[in-house]
Amino acid sequence: MPLELITIPCLEDNYAFLLHNAETGETLLVDVPDAPPIQAVLDAQGWVLTDILLTHHHWDHVDGLAPLLKSSGMTPRIIGAAADAHRLPALDLAVFDGDRVEICGEEAVVIDVSGHTLNHIAVHFPKSAVLFTADSLMALGCGRLFEGTPAQMWDSLLKLRALPDETRVCSGHEYTETNARFALTIEPENSDLISRVEQITAARAIGQATVPSDLGVEKRTNPFLRADVPALQAAQNMTNADPTEVFTKVRKARDSF
Repeated sequence: MPLELITIPCLEDNYAFLLHNAETGETLLVDVPDAPPIQAVLDAQGWVLTDILLTHHHWDHVDGLAPLLKSSGMTPRIIGAAADAHRLPALDLAVFDGDRVEICGEEAVVIDVSGHTLNHIAVHFPKSAVLFTADSLMALGCGRLFEGTPAQMWDSLLKLRALPDETRVCSGHEYTETNARFALTIEPENSDLISRVEQITAARAIGQATVPSDLGVEKRTNPFLRADVPALQAAQNMTNADPTEVFTKVRKARDSF
């Protein structure tokens, strides 16, 4: 039986995620932007948290943790990056890049995706084809580089791009509509992108979430995954350029968009 995934809107534009194993009753929460909407879903489903994964230290991903634990009385295992333990709430399981951890009855692979912050992690569930990326790879975008370098982020994105196309990408924010407008300025003749932007515009017009997204679609349309693709390089007048230089140009353009 596949794991059940629920996307929970939090704050102004954040997302938290619940992953549930109906056979074992185990439930994982990924990031805790705000307690009340998460608690409401847990109550509605009748689920008890067994694990909480913190992807990085930013307040809008961790500040709901203490209120949630206090209100619920639950004592889940708190998982986060060992290298960032000094900036995270107290961890029960400190993980490293490449670690394989059993969560919700499945093997989960920890991936260091430094760039948005140093020691940011993503977690991949190969069996269920689910990838939690928070503010690293996002729908049609990637996180702003607050701490890492363009080279670090490009390397992180290449790790994620190598995963199977059918992987569902669970990212941390509803930024997709703005990301879509920006992506069209980078690769305006990408037919896959044009079609996707139309779908995104229609979805947001009726309040539908655009997250999770499919990794295969991201590979064809997300400019931040395409810095080494000849079509994007040509569109940026950077044919045969170092992909890191192309990525740097695209990221700087997005920062000022």
